[in-house]
Amino acid sequence: MTGTSKIIVLTDLHLRAGGKTIIGLDPTARFEAAYGAALADHGDAAALVIMGDLTHSGRAEEFAILRDTLKTCPLPVLLMLGNHDDRPVFRAAFPDHPATRAGHVQQIMDLLHHRLITLDSHEASPDPVHSGALCDARLSWLDEALAGAGDRMPLVFVHHPPFETGLPGMDAIRLMNGGDLLDRLRPTGAHLFCGHIHRTISGQAGGVPFTMFKSTCHQAPLDLHDPDCTLSTAEPGAYGLLWLTPDGVVAHSEDVGLDMTAISATDALPEA
Repeated sequence: MTGTSKIIVLTDLHLRAGGKTIIGLDPTARFEAAYGAALADHGDAAALVIMGDLTHSGRAEEFAILRDTLKTCPLPVLLMLGNHDDRPVFRAAFPDHPATRAGHVQQIMDLLHHRLITLDSHEASPDPVHSGALCDARLSWLDEALAGAGDRMPLVFVHHPPFETGLPGMDAIRLMNGGDLLDRLRPTGAHLFCGHIHRTISGQAGGVPFTMFKSTCHQAPLDLHDPDCTLSTAEPGAYGLLWLTPDGVVAHSEDVGLDMTAISATDALPEA
């Protein structure tokens, strides 16, 4: 279709150095698998967005793993911060990555029919721990980014979801001033993309359509009762693919590490 393009989306890498694992999984190997699969199948994408929790502990050696991997990336890369990251350490590792005048890791990328807007919901000392927020400076920057979109559809990316998902442990550490974000997006026709939850989820919150993608590493179970935000499963990692058209955006999620060979199932069709 004329005027279409693609965006690869990864989230919640949780990179660890020294071979350290998470629930027995190697986050670096899983990131490399998802990143490699996405590039192999969609190397013609317009950009790669990585939606935060780049690292597990915000350490320089963890950011170095990502920096070294991305050195040969053929696509423009938009990096974001999550609750497990550290803004000063990130900026030391990626000194040339775009940031606002106030130092927040926020960025705009314009395509033919869409404007990509990435937000920085990382808080150095959040209350509660691991929650996120958007201060007045970040929100004012967003106001300008939305106002400048013109006829382009805003695609807004933030690590922490600004609404409840029904998972009590994660809902307790969401974007704590989420209403401020949803109020701004509602009249713009924006589509919102989030990480943090480690699940593929879609829906509408406060009149704003949203999509979440799985982690490249470990996933969250569908448990609507347990308040433990660390509950994790060893389901396959995944990457997201946004197919952008003049009419909007379609979000796909692709698991990695399974046998994804496509086989025609004509024998399953009903007989004429």
